[in-house]
Formats: sequence, structure tokens, C-alpha cells
Amino acid sequence: MSTAVGFCLFSTALGPCGLAWSDAAIVGAQLPEPSQAAARARLARRHPRAVEAEPPAFVRAAIEGVRRLLDGENVDLEGLALDFGEAPELHRRIYAVVRAIPPGRTMTYGEVARAIAQPQAAQAVGQAMGRNPIPILMPCHRVLGADGRMGGFSAPGGTATKLKLLEIEGATSVDALPLFGRKD
Repeated sequence: MSTAVGFCLFSTALGPCGLAWSDAAIVGAQLPEPSQAAARARLARRHPRAVEAEPPAFVRAAIEGVRRLLDGENVDLEGLALDFGEAPELHRRIYAVVRAIPPGRTMTYGEVARAIAQPQAAQAVGQAMGRNPIPILMPCHRVLGADGRMGGFSAPGGTATKLKLLEIEGATSVDALPLFGRKD
């Protein structure tokens, strides 16, 4: 696992979030929690050696992107520097495919498995999503079960959070139909 040197909390439209970073990349993200204390506690458990600090420029850029995304803007966070630490090579390949899913689009676990040339690996895709240390920035919420089912979501709020993120992005289902009614 990559060692986080710092972490910070920040407010978003959905509640307090947090990021943890190494010298060169983001190593952890905390999705909205009910309170700053809850977000701080979860980040401290996951990154016990990290010190709460003023974020460097690359982290400030990520914070701004997450805030804008959670405010409902169409923001692509693919270019941010992320470090998945000791994640297995299979998970890294899966994360590369998922990071390339544009905002507002989705793929199924099976489609991601086929994209890494392992069509029988849909369950491994689900495991990689469940172990994603950097949610939102590595957009595991854009991966759905067969026929557009939500599947699991290990972040606080579970599938309700996943649905909210997809709604903010104006996501389409696996058959390119809108997942949600039109916003006028």
C-alpha cells in the first residue's frame, strides 16, 4: 500500500469528503460522510500515518474537481495522478478501463471484463470495485451489474450514494437510455 503523507477534509454539496496523498499522487479518497468527524475518523483509520495538512497543488486540483462534480457539473477527473499502491495487476488493468469511462456513461462488470480481455472475470471486476481506495476519482460508481442493476457500492450510503453520483452525472444505462428522468 502506498504510504499517505497527508490528508485533508473538504466540504461538498453531498457532505464532507477527504483525500489522502503521497508526495506525488492521491492514494485515498473518502466519499461524503454525515460529519467532518466521521470523515476524519475513516481517513485516519485507512491512513494512520498521514497527517492532516494543507493540500499541495495537485490535491487542490482534485478537490476542486470533486466539488464541481458533486455540484452537478460535467467534470472529467481521469487526468489526476492516482497511486493504487500494492493493488494486484489485474485490479490495475480494471482501474485503467474504469477510469476511462466518461462522466455520464456506464459499463457493466461484464463489459469491463471483456475490455481487459478476460470475459469470465466479471466477479473480479466487482471485487476490484469493492476494494477501490480512491472512489469518485477512480469512478467505480460508473460500473453496473448486468441489465443496468446497481450492484453493490461499498462507500457510505451504499447504492443510494452510487445512484446520486450517477444522477449528478446524467448517466445513461448500459443500453444508452437515461437512468433518470429529464431535468428541466
